[in-house]
Amino acid sequence: MTTLLYSHPICIEHNPGDHHPECPDRLRSVMAGLEDDDFSALERLEAPVIDLKEIEQVHKPFYIDEIFKNMPKEGRVFLDPDTTMSPQSGEASRRAAGAVCDAVDQVMKGKAENAFCAVRPPGHHAESTKAMGFCLFNSVAIGAMHGRATHGLDRVAVIDFDVHHGNGTQHTFEHEPGLFYGSSHQWPAYPGTGAESEIGEYDNICNLQLAPGDGSAAFRKGYQEKILPALRKFNPDLLLISAGFDAHEQDPLAQICLQTEDYAWVTAELMAVAEECCDGKVVSLLEGGYNLVALQESVQAHVRTLMGNP
Repeated sequence: MTTLLYSHPICIEHNPGDHHPECPDRLRSVMAGLEDDDFSALERLEAPVIDLKEIEQVHKPFYIDEIFKNMPKEGRVFLDPDTTMSPQSGEASRRAAGAVCDAVDQVMKGKAENAFCAVRPPGHHAESTKAMGFCLFNSVAIGAMHGRATHGLDRVAVIDFDVHHGNGTQHTFEHEPGLFYGSSHQWPAYPGTGAESEIGEYDNICNLQLAPGDGSAAFRKGYQEKILPALRKFNPDLLLISAGFDAHEQDPLAQICLQTEDYAWVTAELMAVAEECCDGKVVSLLEGGYNLVALQESVQAHVRTLMGNP
């Protein structure tokens, strides 16, 4: 089994500011963990810069123009109280989305079975005309649209196990019959979307709400009874994963209390559905996760499982 690993040093240079939870050390920790001997078989690739036309498949041209027009030459610019840009944020965000699109290309061409994109900034909160929640461009949604446009895919699914609901991905998908979005997330919590009543125009949205204090049992039961059956029914041609690790019990931003092994479990379950539906074609990318030790260990468990070594 060939698993690709995409990253780029510029993704570390995106700097939201001192004491910001979405800090450069997140990616440093992830990449250090993937230097262990267990990961020597990974095929490591440089995340390419995406063409802006690809971003326009998800984001309005005027919004993209505003982002790059306001990109600072020094210091940082605030897009909202939580979302900032530093001088390298533009290239970092283009490489984050570029990694996902190139990974989709390689997986669809049969060059690899799956891929993990270790990139930042994250993306799943970004809507078509709005940056929010640490996110500038919605990389996973761009990857899904790229799969449809470039490879003629009829059905692309995104499963999002970040502890926060990916409002941006749902916003992009909810009126598109060939796109499916499934999310497990804490409720109530930021950004306040993701009610189970939100099912999309084509019954193509599946939200699993977890209460503060819920742990492994509720998480696994929710996937077994709700998200995995809905994904299997959708029968995707390609599965993308918004891999946020901030539902871990050690994470400071939420209270779902997952264990590291839960990430190996959910990855294996998603891979099993992908094997049934689309010959195991999976592309995963980093979203949240803010305790550096828990993040590193959880990514290791996730990637180890992608490699077939849980």
